[in-house]
Amino acid sequence: QVQLVESGGGLVQPGGSLRLSCVASGFSFSRYVMMWYRQAPGKERELVAQITSVSVSTIYPDSVKGRFTISRDNLRNTVYLQMNSLKPEDTAVYYCNARWLRDNYWGQGTQVIVST
Repeated sequence: QVQLVESGGGLVQPGGSLRLSCVASGFSFSRYVMMWYRQAPGKERELVAQITSVSVSTIYPDSVKGRFTISRDNLRNTVYLQMNSLKPEDTAVYYCNARWLRDNYWGQGTQVIVST
């Protein structure tokens, strides 16, 4: 059974940091491109970070570049998202996504709230 389980979300003040984790099971994790998406209320889901199967390259949109860092540990079947200098506009549900060929798996999401 394929599972992606996110954790690490919560309430943080502006300027603070959070580290999200996503533990994968039920598929060959190391083959998959891993991504983090987010969805704020009333907005479309957007990509915030992507990492290739062997961590050769990463992609970030301008909105998070320099503040967010994606990494993966293929031995632990885990992908991380380090988020620094958080802003209120980073408030959203963050989702882990795994893709390879026609496979496209999603986690259940973890809530991040950036507020005073």
